Amino acid sequence: METNPKYEEMKELGSVLLETGSLLMISGASTGRIINTINRIASSFGVTTDLFVTHRALMINLRDENKEYFFDSLKEIPSHGVNFKVVSGVSRMSWKVVNENWNTEQIHEELQRLSKLPHYSRITILLLVALAGASFCRINGGEVQDMIVTFLATFAGLFIRQQATKMKFNHYMCVYFGAFVASALAGAALKYGGGYIHERAFATSVLYLIPGVPLINSFSDMIDGNLLNGIIRGMNGFIMSFAIALGLLTSMFIYHF
Repeated sequence: METNPKYEEMKELGSVLLETGSLLMISGASTGRIINTINRIASSFGVTTDLFVTHRALMINLRDENKEYFFDSLKEIPSHGVNFKVVSGVSRMSWKVVNENWNTEQIHEELQRLSKLPHYSRITILLLVALAGASFCRINGGEVQDMIVTFLATFAGLFIRQQATKMKFNHYMCVYFGAFVASALAGAALKYGGGYIHERAFATSVLYLIPGVPLINSFSDMIDGNLLNGIIRGMNGFIMSFAIALGLLTSMFIYHF
């Protein structure tokens, strides 16, 4: 059976568009950005798209200008994270597709490059996140000794969360473990520190876990009318916040705060 070249071209384009959407979704992009980016690329090929975006899958329908050829496909989305370097890279790529008339092979190669961009080393992330936690402590009126406690507690909590993630624990349990370890260390310093450590260290030791990106994307999706994804992302942020509160509550119960 002979294959139609036009259909094969559309099939290849659909595969690239799904790959683009999936990469954006797992990197923390909002639903509106995903739809706009995919439509921008598809329009440069003279193709109309219908895209259905969920938290765990992407469904796309492509059709040419004359509505002679159609392509439908579905792609499952792996676990999510946050990588704004990838999000901005895909956005720049989409404009190059429009302005420089890239073909699907060039898009695929760029997506492969973006997906393999190196992350910061683990020790760099631990140190900088711990430093950010200490800075939050200072902003909230913490003294030097409080900042040191917050730095150490944040470092240890993030390390435990990373280890739990590597061991493939439930995502929310990983957040709980991180919150409990950080608050337990800060709580011990508060209880046995002889009055030199203040409550600010305990309160700010878990701020690194606040799900800012899911909550911001939830609000953005709802404003754009993408209610399904907005509600799902909002619930995800709510459950993460509950896990943080549960970790704090456990430490407070242990130390009788």
